Amino acid sequence: MFGKLKIYSPVLFLLGIIVLVWEVYVPGLNGGFLFDDFVNLEPLGSFGGVKDFETAQAFVFNGIASSMGRPLSLATFLLDDNNWPSQASYFKPTNVKIHLINGLLVIWVSVLILRALGKKEIDAVWISLLAGAIWMLHPYMVSTTLYVIQRMAQLSAMFMLAGICAYLKGRAMLIGGRLIAGYVWMSVGVAIGTVLAVLSKENGALLPLCILVIESVLPRITAPLLNWWRLAFLVIPSLVVVGYLASLIDLSNVPAGGRRYSALERLITEPRVIWEYIYHLLVPRIEGRGLFQDGYVFSTNFLSPITTLPSMIGLMALFFLGVIFRFRFPLISLAILFFLASHLMESSWLNLELYFEHRNYIASVFIFLPVAAAIVQLKEKYHYRISVIAGVAVLGILTFLTHNRVSLWSDSDKLELYWAMSSTDSPRAQNRLGSLLLERSGPEKAIFHMEATSSRFPDSSLISTNLLLIKVFALVATPADFERAATEMRNQPFDAQAVMGLRHIANQIALPDAPKIYAEAMIKLIEEVYKNKNYREIGVYSRIDHHIRGLMYLKLRNDKAAYESFSKAIDAYNETDAALSIVAEMASAGYSQYALNLLAKAEVVYKNQPVSTLIRSQDVYDREFARMRTMLNSATQYAP
Repeated sequence: MFGKLKIYSPVLFLLGIIVLVWEVYVPGLNGGFLFDDFVNLEPLGSFGGVKDFETAQAFVFNGIASSMGRPLSLATFLLDDNNWPSQASYFKPTNVKIHLINGLLVIWVSVLILRALGKKEIDAVWISLLAGAIWMLHPYMVSTTLYVIQRMAQLSAMFMLAGICAYLKGRAMLIGGRLIAGYVWMSVGVAIGTVLAVLSKENGALLPLCILVIESVLPRITAPLLNWWRLAFLVIPSLVVVGYLASLIDLSNVPAGGRRYSALERLITEPRVIWEYIYHLLVPRIEGRGLFQDGYVFSTNFLSPITTLPSMIGLMALFFLGVIFRFRFPLISLAILFFLASHLMESSWLNLELYFEHRNYIASVFIFLPVAAAIVQLKEKYHYRISVIAGVAVLGILTFLTHNRVSLWSDSDKLELYWAMSSTDSPRAQNRLGSLLLERSGPEKAIFHMEATSSRFPDSSLISTNLLLIKVFALVATPADFERAATEMRNQPFDAQAVMGLRHIANQIALPDAPKIYAEAMIKLIEEVYKNKNYREIGVYSRIDHHIRGLMYLKLRNDKAAYESFSKAIDAYNETDAALSIVAEMASAGYSQYALNLLAKAEVVYKNQPVSTLIRSQDVYDREFARMRTMLNSATQYAP
């Protein structure tokens, strides 16, 4: 097919694909923020926005997406905006550009692998170009690219791919006898690539293991000290990561961390999830259930659902086929083994959500390599025009599907409405539908929908809290509504979003136009929720419990009870900024002496908090404490 084309045809094809991908994604740049975008990017507006080194440091090094914070990913958001509220259209073009860079890296990695496998240069180039084009244009990548916060997954993939490229380049140098240069490239690629990938998202720690997978399908090479180098840079780091993950295995079969399922149930569910990933990668569609995956049916044993055991057996068989045929069918084995290795962290026993499309962003980079190879090789058996027609047909179908999915993502309200309507088994989806109905049709329809949903999901505390929140917002809630929520939440499983719902209810009640009877009923509700050990034993709830009580007592003008609750909240938060916020709430209500007492407690928290965990510099905190003390002393002195 391609031998008769001019020498510059690959370059023109590549440029054409870049332009095509960009144009396909352009409509999606108008879409808005979604879900986790808000909670992760709202700190851009803390302290008046990111306007100097200190506020930049506070934003970058205090991420909440994971225990590591993903600082490198957060730093890149400052390229797009430095304040909040913001617009998603500022951030999405950068995501699309990263997607294009990743596509180029996929092509480069593929060329290097095919060269190492001995493919003819022209075939290696065209197979790689086609495989990269399929990956870039696949509709499954839309949810990673246009979901702003998933830049974290994109960046981790970018540094992993760059590390693989550097490793393969160094490997080729070893074969050519350039030992020092080869080892430098390989070492830098693995070490720096892993560090940068991990600072973007934790699954970047799988880079050494992924390189071992690539190495397993390539012809063996020999070089001085190569085995020792592999041991130090690939084998030991891989064993450390796998060992760490293994140390987190929990076979108690008891749900933890507010999940509906245990680690064991998650482990036996994931084979079904992975097969679904594979299906949708090989049989693409325009849109699925999107981000509402909380209704996914998890496996309770090997035969429930009935597909559990076959999925597990099939996945093990797939793995062994990848191992057995890695020299006979190296591209197929690479696609299988790399895919499985990339899912080791997020699709095994860790206490994460069951299903998210973005987990396939790095895992799928070699899935289409054997497909592209088969299309290009059609020229050997048939005519090169058959290869051209097949390649154009595949890319045309993918372009059509992705264009339609991007068009749907261009309107976030319509997108969420679509997800909610199509995810009838998802409490989160139905909860979001209630919120959309409130915005578009008013409280009556929203309440009707949420009451019907509450009957369908009696175990969902998210639904219970949001139904009450809508009624409180519309000022139609009664004490009976609070009692109903209390009765339901007394035994419901923990839900982190329900905790935030309780806080939103409290904030709504604290407004001047909300009746005081709501505050009295809210205190009773909180007392009942606290009896539920599923909530009481979760640290985040114990903190917010005392905080909500304090806000409600302020509403009731019970200054002593508010002070006692806020004092307990400061102890529970044990964090300087949270403590100062509570002091400000007490002071704003006019209780200066109590606020001074709370300020003293806050200062104890500040003095005991490790400097490395402070969001701002000590100078800023020292000035803030002095300012607040002066202000409160003055207010206390002139208080009637």
